[in-house]
Amino acid sequence: EEGRPTLPLRRRHRHCHHSSSTARKESSQPAAMADPPALLPGLPDEISIWEILLRLPPKSLLRCRAVCRAWRGATSTRDFLLAHHARQPTLPILRGYNNVNGLSLDVTLFDHRAGVAAADRLQSVARLGVGHANFTLESCCDGLLALSIDDDSLCICNPATRQYAPLPLLSQFHLMGMYQHTPTGHYRLLLAPKEAKAQDGAYIYTLGSSQPPRLIDIQCSHVDQVIWAYGIVMFHGSIHWCIDNMIIVFDTTAESFRQMRIPVDPDGADLFEMDGMLSMSIFNDAKTSIDIWMARDYESEIWTLKYRVELPLAELTNQFGKFDELWWLVIISDEGDVLVLVKFDESVLQIDMDGKLVASIHCGDLGTTRLWFKQTLVSHTFFPTLEGYVVNAPPFI
Repeated sequence: EEGRPTLPLRRRHRHCHHSSSTARKESSQPAAMADPPALLPGLPDEISIWEILLRLPPKSLLRCRAVCRAWRGATSTRDFLLAHHARQPTLPILRGYNNVNGLSLDVTLFDHRAGVAAADRLQSVARLGVGHANFTLESCCDGLLALSIDDDSLCICNPATRQYAPLPLLSQFHLMGMYQHTPTGHYRLLLAPKEAKAQDGAYIYTLGSSQPPRLIDIQCSHVDQVIWAYGIVMFHGSIHWCIDNMIIVFDTTAESFRQMRIPVDPDGADLFEMDGMLSMSIFNDAKTSIDIWMARDYESEIWTLKYRVELPLAELTNQFGKFDELWWLVIISDEGDVLVLVKFDESVLQIDMDGKLVASIHCGDLGTTRLWFKQTLVSHTFFPTLEGYVVNAPPFI
């Protein structure tokens, strides 16, 4: 199966004891012929690991590791963790703030998949806070979150493993994006200096490096504006930002910038991927409909208006309260249906392409981030090299 390694399973660390009588029987056999007990009695380990444990969400899998040494060993190999990460859904991040006992940031995923109960659609993955410090989500990549603190410093964390580290070398920079550099496998941050000078361009910092960020020649105008961009997406190995009347594209392999045309004035537009194509959603000026454009020819920069979703604002406002015109997302259901998420007061509504209400979820004051997140339990070697690195400790709450 896809994602399953061909290496044989390692069994020599199994120590699950199902009963004392079983242990005595095993001890009476020659060591060379003893068959280690199965992870789950009655099931081949191939099924237990790759069909059951692999399907568990990160929090449940971490609890299973506490059962015994054999379960922990089977679910801690790099092959298993990479396959587990590949199975995780990519979900939109919502963010909220809590002022109880100081200020904290709540990081929540919105699970829009079919079959998920309404009560389980909002999944809290992390809460961070130290005193009254203001943590702000800036970027994410492969289960990692990059945040700013009081717009003064940057930090990196993995909510699933609760690993955290400050990035003091980057206090003079704004974060533009985060990516994995495919040729090296390193995770890198794309930065812009806070005090821009005529000769300044963009900077790149490799997570775990003791060297300061290195300057790259951008050879592309308006790059400094991407730190304020509202729409951002990783597509075809490049980061795309929507600004002014263009899209800025950063190739994460060549580490170079270019510009791309867009079909309409993109004020407030969101970028995303749909049907394997770069797509863009944007409200009309009256905020009564959402247009969804697709780049049907990416290389030639040819766009097509795919959908126009008319929102029954008066009806929805009467039923759910005030409309938040800055809060919307386009999602694709498991069946391939295109849905729009919009917010009215404290409810997130799912609207289909005909403008009909599909479902509503109470979400309080959670705001959208335009970031999509895929959790991971994969261990990143750069974390322990960072000064101030902690695990399961503040600022995690």
